[in-house]
Amino acid sequence: MTRSNLGAILVFAASVLAALASHTPATAQSVQPSSHVFAVPQAGVTFLTGDSWQQAGQTMRLYGVQACIRGTTYTDKSGQKQDCGAVSLAILAAIVKDTKPTCAPVAQLMAPAAGGPSTILVICSAHIGNNALDVGTLLITQGFAFAAMANTGKPVYLPYSLEESIAQQSRVGLWAYADMPHPNRVLFSHSAKRE
Repeated sequence: MTRSNLGAILVFAASVLAALASHTPATAQSVQPSSHVFAVPQAGVTFLTGDSWQQAGQTMRLYGVQACIRGTTYTDKSGQKQDCGAVSLAILAAIVKDTKPTCAPVAQLMAPAAGGPSTILVICSAHIGNNALDVGTLLITQGFAFAAMANTGKPVYLPYSLEESIAQQSRVGLWAYADMPHPNRVLFSHSAKRE
């Protein structure tokens, strides 16, 4: 993705955000960000997925966002298989590099194993000129990430689900590929197999 393409993506996302700004979702009230805002550093960051990274030994994950699963593939327009998760990761890394986002923690998930680090759920704002744009919205409206679903099958954050529907109808980003492995279907499929 070129810098000019990312610029066009960000301009489009800004227009979507402006349209959504007048609608304050009820679910947003249940998640109160702390006053501790931090910058994502430009060095020393390891991107884990298209919705998570590690900085200073701490794992951060975008609240309400689900990236493609690494190791799942789709067929690009030239007939080549591409790793869907790697593409999501590359887009997140480019947005962080180009927009120098700031984030606020909203929750902390318990470590999966004793002694392991916990994951901090964050909301982040990309900075473009004088505008601050939600990173989750950027990723989802451009078709490179999806609305995360709770175990109940309902969206964690409803506005992201609505934005995902618009991206799907517009066939932008990963939605342009018919065999794109939707991560929520992949995750629910793996969950059903374990039961």
